[in-house]
Amino acid sequence: MAYGPYGVAVPAPASRGERVKNAALLVGGWVALLWVLEAIDVATGHALDTFGITPREFGELRDIVPAAFVHFGWDHLAANSVPLLLLGFLAALSGIRRFLAVVTVTILVSGLGVWLTASEHSITAGASGVVFGLFGYLLVRGFVDRRIGDVVIGLVVGAVYGSILWGVLPTTAGVSWQGHLFGLIGGVASAFVFRRPREARA
Repeated sequence: MAYGPYGVAVPAPASRGERVKNAALLVGGWVALLWVLEAIDVATGHALDTFGITPREFGELRDIVPAAFVHFGWDHLAANSVPLLLLGFLAALSGIRRFLAVVTVTILVSGLGVWLTASEHSITAGASGVVFGLFGYLLVRGFVDRRIGDVVIGLVVGAVYGSILWGVLPTTAGVSWQGHLFGLIGGVASAFVFRRPREARA
């Protein structure tokens, strides 16, 4: 326990090992939950698919958050799981509260973008908007915070996953490029909204 001004006790910063452990547990638990939900969906005859977003129906606004946790089949979920694990872990290393804030903003921006712009009679669900959001966040976070280590992480992420940027274009039928595009926008915006205080950037 450390002590701040006037002798007020403040929690000591988490060690690197604790940050790694907390990030791994959180992101691993999140992805495990997605697989449990898909198992429930399959067992109930795809009852959870109703939580997908149908555009421009006001009643569907309540599905913006749950839609990010629902997938249309095992292949859909598997395609999102690995990048979600890797990008989520890297993002969560900088702090759990900041990570949760980034994910929340990304889900809301991605979901609202889908609700506003997706094709009529379509249903959109899945964590791919979050994947694109985490990609965008990691890509620019280091430059926003002016932290060399995070800049390097962003460059590595860009080199490994940069090809996913094609997913923001309407090139593949049945794929929500709107969710990808607005997820990316939400992630990049989060890097600025939740930038580190100047005194914490050293």
